Amino acid sequence: MSFANEKERRALTGQIAALIADIDGVPVVTDPQVVRRRSRDFFWYSPILNEQLTGKSAEIVVTPRNEEDVVRLARACARHGVALTPRGGGTGNYGQAVPLHGGVLIDFTAMNRVLWTKPGALSVEAGAKMHDIDAALRPSRWELRMHPSTKRSATIGGFVAGGSGGVGSITYGGLRDPGNVLAARIVTLEREPRILELRGADAQKVNRAFGSTGLITALELPLAPAWEWIDVIVAFDDFLEAVEVGREIALADGIVKKLLTPITWPIPGDFREIAASCPGGKSLLIAMIAAPSLETFKVALAGRGAITYEAASLEGPGETPLYEFCWNHTTLHVLKRDRSVTYLQCLFPHENLIPLVKQMVETFGDEVLHHLEFSRYAGYVTASALPIVRYKSAERLYEIIAAYEAAGVMIANPHVFTLEDGSRYRRADADQLGFKAEVDPFGLLNPGKMRSFVPQKWTPV
Repeated sequence: MSFANEKERRALTGQIAALIADIDGVPVVTDPQVVRRRSRDFFWYSPILNEQLTGKSAEIVVTPRNEEDVVRLARACARHGVALTPRGGGTGNYGQAVPLHGGVLIDFTAMNRVLWTKPGALSVEAGAKMHDIDAALRPSRWELRMHPSTKRSATIGGFVAGGSGGVGSITYGGLRDPGNVLAARIVTLEREPRILELRGADAQKVNRAFGSTGLITALELPLAPAWEWIDVIVAFDDFLEAVEVGREIALADGIVKKLLTPITWPIPGDFREIAASCPGGKSLLIAMIAAPSLETFKVALAGRGAITYEAASLEGPGETPLYEFCWNHTTLHVLKRDRSVTYLQCLFPHENLIPLVKQMVETFGDEVLHHLEFSRYAGYVTASALPIVRYKSAERLYEIIAAYEAAGVMIANPHVFTLEDGSRYRRADADQLGFKAEVDPFGLLNPGKMRSFVPQKWTPV
């Protein structure tokens, strides 16, 4: 390991320098500017998190090339008592990959191989980008069941460790639904790290745990048939009509779809790349429909709305698929113009969906701009939502959250960085909490993200 200058060498003496010596040969980045840049994600979507997390950084970045490198690093961190925070593509929104206590940032993006495929399933290293996975699968006519709107930069390990669902959840539900993660291979953070394979329900121990319950090195996932997807935009005079039509199509199981997103005006006014398909004053229904179902989709519209865009969904260089205007990409498009807005993460109950959406729209008006993502949750068709909020103060934001919850809408708070506080149930799952004690006894994996965990005291040996 060589240092850029003497000042950098002196800054990395002590535990970090000793750790670097222990992993000699594993790629390490020590340049402070690069380390600070990779220690960020999209937490700045939240003005609250932006204040809390700005300036937080690892001390070095380590980029393992294989599982053996991960084991060496885990052993060195346990030996020297150094915090270790995992990072994929850095596309998270609430500080999942931000080191709260310095130490090492482990960047998995060099571990990006597809290990094997078979009809309906694959095994892949955690650092593979989801776009690249689908590109590799395309000749076999299979694809990932779901992905975030950041598919082109997000890694599969980061999605499982930090996400919950996305494009495709209208058909397959979320990552927590049985069968959507088949197995996870992890490295523990102990003085003598273990390699564990978690299969079936056990794989949920690392699902949306921010890397705090093990270092995911590989995943086994189910696949879906790869249709020719058609991107469609339908414009409506009224947002609630877009919601009602979207729900009807969501419930039509014979129509093969991957995305159904009603978006209220004036949000589409910030969709510059597709401005020609976003008529002024109109709310939209954005859809991805399998080509053989397109005719039936149009019949289901029954003359409601006007189709303003219809084309094959393309993801190549210079192309913008419609899913990049949905889920939390919607917030990003508005933030490009107005950095004062923020967002929420909601789940509407399926049995009262339309009335509750109407109630929230009427209650908050232009202060909260709604867009929904139809999805399956616990076997029912409902809608997630990431409404855009005109931010005034933290106090007002929490008043809005309280109003949603009082009405029966579940909130997963995106303005906190701990698992428990961001969960709909305000606690870490018991299996994750107990599992962390087994695989990370000293609490060195992404410390501070699971606040209910009490680690053993680390002592040198």
